Amino acid sequence: MDGDPPLVSSLNSTTVDFDLSPEQQSIRKLAKDFADKEIAPGARERDRGETFPKDVLRKMAPLGLLGGPVPEKYGGIGLDFVSHALVTEEVGRADSSVRTTLSVQISLVEMTILKFGTEEQKQRWLPSLCKGEIIGCFGLTEPEVGSDATKLRTTAKRDGDSWVLRGRKMWISNGSVSKLALVFAQGDPSKEAKGITAFVLERDRQSYGSQALHGKLGLRSSDSSELILDDVRVPDANRLGEIGDGFKIAMTALDSGRYSVAAGAVGVAQACIDASVQYATTRKTFGKPIAGHQLVQELIADMVVETEAARLLVWRAGDLKDKGRPNTRETSIAKLYASEAAQRAADNAIQIHGGYGFSDEFPVERYWRDARVNRLYEGTTQIQKLIIGRFATGIDAIG
Repeated sequence: MDGDPPLVSSLNSTTVDFDLSPEQQSIRKLAKDFADKEIAPGARERDRGETFPKDVLRKMAPLGLLGGPVPEKYGGIGLDFVSHALVTEEVGRADSSVRTTLSVQISLVEMTILKFGTEEQKQRWLPSLCKGEIIGCFGLTEPEVGSDATKLRTTAKRDGDSWVLRGRKMWISNGSVSKLALVFAQGDPSKEAKGITAFVLERDRQSYGSQALHGKLGLRSSDSSELILDDVRVPDANRLGEIGDGFKIAMTALDSGRYSVAAGAVGVAQACIDASVQYATTRKTFGKPIAGHQLVQELIADMVVETEAARLLVWRAGDLKDKGRPNTRETSIAKLYASEAAQRAADNAIQIHGGYGFSDEFPVERYWRDARVNRLYEGTTQIQKLIIGRFATGIDAIG
């Protein structure tokens, strides 16, 4: 119609920029160099010994890597979310156990306090978390409560200016090494999800117990624990958010956690590519490097394509976060795809390595074991599909 702008001109007015800024490239290099020098060399021995990476965390803190996206006024370095993903990917490429510890510290604990805490709470806890002076954990899952967090059995009873918490939490990353625990408890079962409230427990003041869990398939050097809450008295000043807002707070935290899991899964997939290319270009069969065989190249090509796709999905979710726009759908897509792609990449990497891939002489068997849990925590693959399906159909198949 007369007066309408030309279609080509309208299209040219909008661009999508896939180039990283100089600042993002710099933080990526910082994280990569640190991961290569300080994280990767000890990964196998930490895995064998189930040794928590406290020395690695101690070295990460001065670089600002324990509080990347937290604003400087609270002890972080104010990274944008794409940069946060770049750091998380590089750490995950070197050692998923360290990445798990980092994700819980930042995405589940720090970012949740930042979003829902009072000014006094943020000033009180965030600087110590960002400096690595204290390790935090996120207490949602229970022995009989996983995907359906509305059915929490841990109770919170009001007693004057305090609350008394009683219950058990299970599979809590950083649990036994934590000095601070973000815990969710049911204050009014008749209200179901709306009866759940969030609390911040300081172990030195609200003495919660813990029991480390051993014998895990992967993430062996990260800490997984049971949290024991036997009538733990918590002052109301340690309540995070309003009474009854706990479920909303937990779901928001999981959105943040899924983003870092997705970025870490991209790191695992990239590690599989790196290890496979190195092995395939040096290992010879039938008179030439196995990289010269078509079916080996097919395995590597599949890994490259899926890793690139997963990385772009993570960046898209991060871009939305940086713009302050809703991103639950996009974060779930990234988490689902990246975690599944990482598992396929690890499986291909073992296939390329042959019998050596079945031994911890090479890192790919650890990548396979570590990748497996990404499809479980922060919402299983099946839960992500239900979230994505809800956005597509408008029908909630979860509740």
